[in-house]
Amino acid sequence: MDKKTIAGIVVMAAIFLGFALLNNREQQRYKAQMEAYQAYQDSVKRAEQALLPAADTLSAAVVETATASAPTPTVVPTDAARLRQVALYGEELVAAREKESDELTVENDLLKVRFSTRGGRIAGVTLKEYTKYAPKDERTEPVELFDPEAERFALSFYLRNGLNDVLLSTADYTFETEPVRREADGTQVVTMRLPVAEGAALEYRYLIYNTAAAARDYLIDFQVRLIGLRERLSNQTSIGLEWSSLTYQNERGFDNENMYTTIAYRFPDEDSIEELSMSKDTKTKEVSTKVSWVDFKQQFFSSVLIAPDLLSGAKMGFETAPEGSGYMKRFTLQSAVEYAPSVDRYDFAFYFGPNYYPVLRKVTVADEKLHLERVIPLGWGIFGWINRWVVIPVFDLLRNHIASFGVIILILAVMIRLIISPLTYKSYVSMAKMRLIKPEVDALAQKFPKQEDAMKRQQATMELYRKAGINPMGGCIPMLIQVPILIAMFRFFPASIELRGESFLWASDLSSYDSIWQLPFTIPFYGDHVSLFALLMAVSSFVYSYVTYQQSASSQPQMAGMKFMMLYLMPLMLLCWFNSYASGLCYYYLLSNLLTIGQTYVVRRMVDDDKIRLAMEANAAKKSKGKKSKFQQRYEELMRQQELQQRGKKR
Repeated sequence: MDKKTIAGIVVMAAIFLGFALLNNREQQRYKAQMEAYQAYQDSVKRAEQALLPAADTLSAAVVETATASAPTPTVVPTDAARLRQVALYGEELVAAREKESDELTVENDLLKVRFSTRGGRIAGVTLKEYTKYAPKDERTEPVELFDPEAERFALSFYLRNGLNDVLLSTADYTFETEPVRREADGTQVVTMRLPVAEGAALEYRYLIYNTAAAARDYLIDFQVRLIGLRERLSNQTSIGLEWSSLTYQNERGFDNENMYTTIAYRFPDEDSIEELSMSKDTKTKEVSTKVSWVDFKQQFFSSVLIAPDLLSGAKMGFETAPEGSGYMKRFTLQSAVEYAPSVDRYDFAFYFGPNYYPVLRKVTVADEKLHLERVIPLGWGIFGWINRWVVIPVFDLLRNHIASFGVIILILAVMIRLIISPLTYKSYVSMAKMRLIKPEVDALAQKFPKQEDAMKRQQATMELYRKAGINPMGGCIPMLIQVPILIAMFRFFPASIELRGESFLWASDLSSYDSIWQLPFTIPFYGDHVSLFALLMAVSSFVYSYVTYQQSASSQPQMAGMKFMMLYLMPLMLLCWFNSYASGLCYYYLLSNLLTIGQTYVVRRMVDDDKIRLAMEANAAKKSKGKKSKFQQRYEELMRQQELQQRGKKR
């Protein structure tokens, strides 16, 4: 292992330590600033108040008048007050505001969708095939995507009534419903209508499918129809849209689930997506361009509002719930859709389902590919490429034939180790050559002991390596190849819904941490539990580091200064870092370390130092007669120029 390898290890250690310190600092700050749960509930109620849309053609005075005159749902108006409201809004809207709300439920094989006539909204969604985290024998409570009592969806616009322009928010009114209609293909149609005036209404139509295709059946088409409203709508160019949702905690570890729970969105005609950065309290973001869809994304599930080319900008944000409240985040979205007198229909869609790559990549609306699969954090660049085109296909292929995910991870680890085994062999041979040639390198150091002779010493060393057929980077290449794979695995396992709820050995859920002992206190940087897979992984890292150190120390004296970091600090950091991570990830790293250790001992038995020495001598004899390569000539010329420059500076 040369200096560049050591530098790489140092950088990796610094990254892990930096992440650990940052996470701990953010956690302490979050706990210190978080208010009590009752205060959070109060903020939820305040956030549920209607927000004004952009009134691009109305004066501030009109907005204030409309807001002041808007009736409050919880107040029963007197006769005089009701007459004033009828004068502003009309008899139909006042009656719709006073009407009691009702609920209805529609199901297919995958979803149970709960509708509320108040606002004509989807009030709740249950995923039939998934349960909330619980001990294995107690997993009976299905996953609810959000709290029905806190869910809000509303369109808002200005309605012309004589000389008045009044603000109307659909969340304040009770819609009329028609009986659920079932089409011949099994599609169920839910129609809700809000009478606005005589001969004018706002109609919501929801289509729930049951095609035995998950990409279709998790998708609910949502059509908004403006019936006879052209003459009733005020002079405006947009209709406001508001959506807010309070999500439950569905996984075991609050911090880990919170890390992956955020808002994702996509701009039209883009292959990539954007996300609000992770925060443990609040986060907001405002964009002024069109948005194709917005996802209230949880770790393993998504609630997506899809509006291709409809949403004209968006103001998004979330607020994190206190740990232990049973909730995770409250999401909010404020946006608008363009309006013109010629518009009488808007086509939206909702995706309520799992963040499962094979399903999300097939979700389309109007034959447009939405790239919803990008919400799964598989990593950027080469890391994402490895996961999408190598790990996921192999993983899916294996799970079609093998029931145990522990065995699947073992096979995956063996396959990856076999793929890079030729590089591992070359790395060991390169290190063996370095060890055998060390006496000659030491002799060059004695021959050029002065600092001003460093260039000559380096040139002589490189020439020695050239003749011996040694690549100084040979020991680093396998490590560089493994780093993208290790990082890809680091992103894959915590985001893989396939592992959710799958048990192996003592781990009850491979997508979350395993705990063999719950501590009565919290250890800084470590946590309040003991993960056995993380502990075994740290021990295996220590053994691997010890084997590597023993192999390298004899040929590279500078390794002595790295002993503490390699043997003790790095495994300890890994233990603290991975204690609360997915047990499937710790299990994979454990297997990878064990396979690497075994592979190292096998290669040691295969490599004969005497044969390597003979090959080096034969190569040296051949190189001494041959012509230097152009690279070698350029390198030596560069070294001579640097040496001349240094001599000139000394003079």
